[in-house]
Amino acid sequence: MAYIIIVLVIIIIVLMVYNILIYKRIRNFDNINQEITGLKVLQDFMNTIGNYSTVEEKIEKINEIVIEKYGIKYSTIVMFDGTEYVIKATNVQQQHWEALRNLHNQDIFKDSIQTASTKYVTVNQEGERLPYQTMEFGRAKSAMFFPLYIDNIYIGYWIIESGEPHAFDKIDTTILEVVKENIVSVYKTVSYQNTVENIARKDKFSELNSAEYIYGKGKQIIDKYETSTVCMFKIINLEEINKKYNRETGNEIITEVSSYIKESISLEYIFVRYMGPKFAIVFSGIDLQSVAEFVQDLKNNIEDIEIEEVLLKESKKKKKQYVSAKLNFVLTTYYKGTAIENVTKKLEEYLDNADKNESDINNI
Repeated sequence: MAYIIIVLVIIIIVLMVYNILIYKRIRNFDNINQEITGLKVLQDFMNTIGNYSTVEEKIEKINEIVIEKYGIKYSTIVMFDGTEYVIKATNVQQQHWEALRNLHNQDIFKDSIQTASTKYVTVNQEGERLPYQTMEFGRAKSAMFFPLYIDNIYIGYWIIESGEPHAFDKIDTTILEVVKENIVSVYKTVSYQNTVENIARKDKFSELNSAEYIYGKGKQIIDKYETSTVCMFKIINLEEINKKYNRETGNEIITEVSSYIKESISLEYIFVRYMGPKFAIVFSGIDLQSVAEFVQDLKNNIEDIEIEEVLLKESKKKKKQYVSAKLNFVLTTYYKGTAIENVTKKLEEYLDNADKNESDINNI
């Protein structure tokens, strides 16, 4: 009998050791899976930066990735834009947005913002509600609040919610912290783009957008296509016209040239006043050869237009003269996903370094 008991004890000990080893392997496997998931999410984040044009689209897609990959019921990203808190992405119904964009005013989260620490809140029983809820009981029963910082500067917060009490008790907060940092990294990366999108202005004489439009809202149209042709041209005799006649006549040249081109091209093409006598056109989805043929006709037609000199009141001239624009064009191909600002810079450098009398169509 004693022998049987000893054998049973040994078997139990072996099974316990085996179970412990299996548990450790499962835990290690889970950790590896979480690391792989974290890396996959990071890769998805990086792909999002390249595949979507506007800042809003990128942030919304990032939020969708978080919800899908981690099985989160509700996820909301709120940013401070310098004047107010704005919901950048959420899958929560709009009736709750006002409460979500004012969480920074809730006492329960103020300490979290000040200390840059995560705050976890949950209810214990049905019928209870979270401290920040003002008009709802059933939607969220637990939440995790993550303040967001760029270089120690508070920029907003990310909050995830669940309809179940204690839903995040056993969640790996390390992974969520990594996700939070990835959200911050992506937002930091696209913040320059956000600035560019908001500084594009209309030029007074041409009524065209400034160059910044290409890099912001214009890219939404351009990046619908794998390749496009970028064209830049310079009115090479604009400075001469300003000196020989007057600046008002030069402005009239700008207006007439811009008006003619706007009427000649599709709305799908991006036409901007790049800087001074230089203008840029992005022919979205059109190959370089086709554009070169079109531009040749465009150049000939514009240079045939005679514009009447603007006589100023103090002018002693009795007879007006007529002037025409002379243009120098340069073209190149833009590939989706590459830096279009580098393309326009290359074209600008070519025009700036070309012979001042060059009036041609060049492909580079």
